[in-house]
Amino acid sequence: MHKWIMFILFTAASLLGLYLLTFALPEKPVDESASLPEGMTLMKVVASNDFVFDQAEYKVKVGDKVRLKLSNKSGIHGIHIDELQVALDNDHPEMDLEFTEPGEYRIYCSIPCGVGHKTMESKLIVEAA
Repeated sequence: MHKWIMFILFTAASLLGLYLLTFALPEKPVDESASLPEGMTLMKVVASNDFVFDQAEYKVKVGDKVRLKLSNKSGIHGIHIDELQVALDNDHPEMDLEFTEPGEYRIYCSIPCGVGHKTMESKLIVEAA
């Protein structure tokens, strides 16, 4: 009797392990900056349904070449930076920029995303080289 119970438990554990190995393991992290052209850096802006971006301020220097990428952690969001003509959303999640002038720019969510939408803002600070 005990042999059958042990056999059933072993078989179930083996099948569960096989299933987890095949379908449920998380994907390996990908280095997104590895595919960038030489001299370009990645600036990832992560938006969430907490009505915040992952950073209050993003900093770059004049002369930097940056691939600006929007990542929606939860919900559907977009970002706009009016003075730099930046408009990112799920259909167009990234844009290459080269900064020529120092300044401070307002980043805001461009897609109505809920009650905290109007306060969903951050800053892009371009510092002198």
